Amino acid sequence: MLKSLTVKNYAVVESVEVDFASGLNVLTGETGAGKSVLMGALGFALGARADASVVRDGAKEAEVEADFGDRVVRRTVTREGRSRAWVDDESVSIAELREIGRGLVDLHGPSDAMRLAEESVQREALDAFGGLGSGSAVVRAYASRWSEYEGCRKRLDELLSTEAADPEALELLRYQVDEIAAAELSEEDETIAERHAAAAHAEEIVENAGAVTEALGGDESAAAILASVQPRLRAIARHFPQATAWADEAEEITLRIQELSRTVADAVASLEGGADDLAALDARLTLVNRLKRKYLPKGGGIAELLSVLDAKRARLDALENRDARLKELRGEAAAAEKSLRTAGAALTKARAKAGAALAKAVTGELRGLGFRRADFSVSLDAAEPAAHGCDRVVFVFSPNPGEAARPLAAIASSGEIARVLLALTSATLSRSPSAVHAPTLVFDEIDANIGGEVGRAVGERLRSVAAGRQVIALTHLPQTAVYGERHLVVQKTVANGRTRTRIEAVDGDERVSEIARMLGGEKITSVVRKHAQELLGLSS
Repeated sequence: MLKSLTVKNYAVVESVEVDFASGLNVLTGETGAGKSVLMGALGFALGARADASVVRDGAKEAEVEADFGDRVVRRTVTREGRSRAWVDDESVSIAELREIGRGLVDLHGPSDAMRLAEESVQREALDAFGGLGSGSAVVRAYASRWSEYEGCRKRLDELLSTEAADPEALELLRYQVDEIAAAELSEEDETIAERHAAAAHAEEIVENAGAVTEALGGDESAAAILASVQPRLRAIARHFPQATAWADEAEEITLRIQELSRTVADAVASLEGGADDLAALDARLTLVNRLKRKYLPKGGGIAELLSVLDAKRARLDALENRDARLKELRGEAAAAEKSLRTAGAALTKARAKAGAALAKAVTGELRGLGFRRADFSVSLDAAEPAAHGCDRVVFVFSPNPGEAARPLAAIASSGEIARVLLALTSATLSRSPSAVHAPTLVFDEIDANIGGEVGRAVGERLRSVAAGRQVIALTHLPQTAVYGERHLVVQKTVANGRTRTRIEAVDGDERVSEIARMLGGEKITSVVRKHAQELLGLSS
């Protein structure tokens, strides 16, 4: 719910903060006072397009902040046209802001895109009315079939994108697979260069290793010397306890030296007399290096060579069995499409049933909103399978007798769309309180070009829709304004040659005066005030 809107240097507004309440908030004021400017500022804060022209004369930038209680959105635009946005003081892109804004407020006014005219919005509204959300069995069944169909189509498209190889290319691929596979590469080949170097210098390694093992573990080795001093250290320890630690350390070092001597001896043992091994290692190293140069021009090891082999094998298999696999995949895709269309038909049937009920409910609402002989229906046009179904939902509307029914987007003015939305919202909420609408709905002059009883009906519908949510309505019609649970008056003043906008909440006598002004203009007589009081009394 929108708790407050703060606007600075936006169009004619220098600085204003307005608090909103739950339920129905009405904004009234003379033409040009700035009501629509405020709603434009709210749209700007939620991601609508804006340029430097909205910056108030003399200011460096315009800033609008909308506080929704658990979320605060803020946006600025400079005189140079640079715009920035924040959500809870974290910078976001305008696209992200726009997406967040859609979940917070539904704006419906002359300058808005009239999202109700979009097919996707109409489909969502119909599904919400008919209980066809993601938890619905018929929707879940279609979604499952769609996933299977998409998987088949993807595999088929991938195979179709690979052209059949000519015989020479196929023969080359077979040769390459056989060449790499014949090498029987393994993890041991990762160390082939190191093992080859060791074998090539075996004599030198063995000679030096022998000297090392003799020095470490021979008769006069380091281990022998340390072993000989241990009894003396133990003797010292009998009278000098500190020497016990020395004796233990000498024993530990002796063991470690002996272990090192054995490790060196064991490691070089395999190198002695290995002329044949060197020849084998030399041949193996030559083979591995040749394969790396040929198939890994950018470098790599055995793992990368094996990956090349796997890829070429897969490619060879795809090419050799392409026709058979194409036939198989086409069969799978055809079966998946048949199953999908069956599920789509079930979903369309459910939508048709919901559409008939929605059309009846909305038509009834419209009759009470000034469209005495209007007609509203829901058309389901067949369409190619898509993620949402196998149909296209179209709201068809005929506002006046003698006019052919046409899609809502093609026939209705912004004011008519607003009243259709009000009728749709009222009908949907009466059937499903958890409908898809945002928690805050804004209607900009939904009651344009009507009056009298129709205006009263619009006010009643607005208050009904506002039960359990927030509605903000801009209106020039007193019959509508009297139904507001919070009444805000927008006024324009001129001081020091500058126009300024201010907003005040009115109640009691002040509200009677505002309703009287809306009824009678500048000259408010006692009769007009009495009429205003009567209207307020009838709405309570």
